Amino acid sequence: MRHPARLCVVLFCAAVGLARDIQWVRLSSKNGDLAAPGTSRQQTGLLAVRLDQRSPATDFVVSCRQVAPALIWFRRAAKGWDRYVIEKDFLKIEAGGAAYDIDGDGDTDIVFGDDSAGNRLWWWENPFPNFDPDVSWKRRVIKSGGANQHHDQVFGDFKGLGKPQLVFWNQRAKTLFLAGIPANPKTTEPWPFEPVFSGQAGEGIDAFDVDGDGRVDLLAGNYWFRFEGGNRFRPIRVSETGGRIRGGRFKRGKAAQIVIGSGDGTGPLLLCEAQGDPAKPASWTCRKLLQRDVIHGHTLDLGDIDGDGKLDIFAAEMAQWSAKPEPDHPGATAWILYGDGKGNFRTAELVKGQGWHEGRLADVDGDGDLDIINKPYTWDAPRLDLWLNHGTGRR
Repeated sequence: MRHPARLCVVLFCAAVGLARDIQWVRLSSKNGDLAAPGTSRQQTGLLAVRLDQRSPATDFVVSCRQVAPALIWFRRAAKGWDRYVIEKDFLKIEAGGAAYDIDGDGDTDIVFGDDSAGNRLWWWENPFPNFDPDVSWKRRVIKSGGANQHHDQVFGDFKGLGKPQLVFWNQRAKTLFLAGIPANPKTTEPWPFEPVFSGQAGEGIDAFDVDGDGRVDLLAGNYWFRFEGGNRFRPIRVSETGGRIRGGRFKRGKAAQIVIGSGDGTGPLLLCEAQGDPAKPASWTCRKLLQRDVIHGHTLDLGDIDGDGKLDIFAAEMAQWSAKPEPDHPGATAWILYGDGKGNFRTAELVKGQGWHEGRLADVDGDGDLDIINKPYTWDAPRLDLWLNHGTGRR
């Protein structure tokens, strides 16, 4: 099946090392290609995750904080995507979100938290296979009390216990917290948690094996954290600036590389790598990947976009973040940086003049390649756009 192309962008990737040309087919709620998330003019989080285990496609969840519903799920259908409500009530949900099978029943549950107006963090129990588009999922408390705002969460087995833990930012506490999943998560509210790092308010979080020892590490802000036993995590600074952060392997070697974007601010898009022991901050050097700084680069994701077996980078800017009627940054740009497997990149501009926020790479149509999901924050909201990699192939 192929969707009608409302907008096609052909990127001619003729440089050495690129597997094929990519034709992007853009679908938009503004054109009626799929439903709008809701009526909120502030769309905060975007989570790409398979919630229906029977489908090969990756689903996506949008969070909103002005009006109900608070969480909207887009589920792949025979034609297009069906809109489901995960949380019908009004909650002031912050950007971020994480996913894991919290209750151990074989399906994936999700986590989101309060913005600066609240101090709660929740998880929602996946009702698979009994999905009803108009019935909320069961919501339970992970954290209630303490300081406000929870921008970004991630699951990973950072302690090597054989089962992932949840790490979350608490911005008003200027702290990263770690919570183990309780033995009975359905009856435990809130969860016990402990601080991992304190001292500055940050954002951006990821899980990746940085030092090549076979155990996943925590990345947040402009640090990666080495677990040293007990409750001790040693922060290792990799750059002077922080924001969005991702770990990946763009070249051969024991240690991984780290990509850092500007997040809610302005700064360079950096590729950082260790020239020696990755546990020593002095080993890390960073280089700029673009010719200019990224303005509110609240989109940063990694994946093999062109299917050549080499890791690529997707980065994009917000067009609007204030309450002004006109865009703050009308020249907002989205880029794809195609990796060659040796630490070099060819940069292609996907689109200019469209706002991005929490954009994700995911196979949303189940045809085996990576597509792009975009939910702007407040620019032209409510709005949702999909960029299908060569459209949708055979299903």
